[in-house]
Amino acid sequence: MQTQNDPFRLFDSLLDQITTVRSTGNVAVDAYRRGEDVWLHFDLPGVAADSLDIDVERNVLTVTAERKWRPTDGDHVYFAERRQGTYRRQITLGQDVDTENIEADYHDGVLTVRIPVAEKAKPRKIAINTGGSVPVVEAAEASEAEAA
Repeated sequence: MQTQNDPFRLFDSLLDQITTVRSTGNVAVDAYRRGEDVWLHFDLPGVAADSLDIDVERNVLTVTAERKWRPTDGDHVYFAERRQGTYRRQITLGQDVDTENIEADYHDGVLTVRIPVAEKAKPRKIAINTGGSVPVVEAAEASEAEAA
């Protein structure tokens, strides 16, 4: 197998390392509705639980986390590819969720957020009136009412 010599590969690699350390990383998220809850799963491997922060303001859920690793004196680093620094992800929630009862759990590098669906957004049956109690106005009566 023949490999191509790319003179910019090393430059691209160094640029990726610099921007990775300084930039805010994006967080992969799965979102779905199951029953009467909306579920969010954020991948945050290597993040300490005490660095997590979750807040909701004006129906925007914000998750902030930080992953730090610094070599100690005497370490000889061969690779430093894992993203370090601050992670932040914002998700706009619809009006149909109950932001007062959000629950979160962090286990094995995955932050799970459960957001209940608001009562007003839950499916409900609408009664159909079949008793004929809706008054029907004859055309002649309607004309008289408009004239008055």
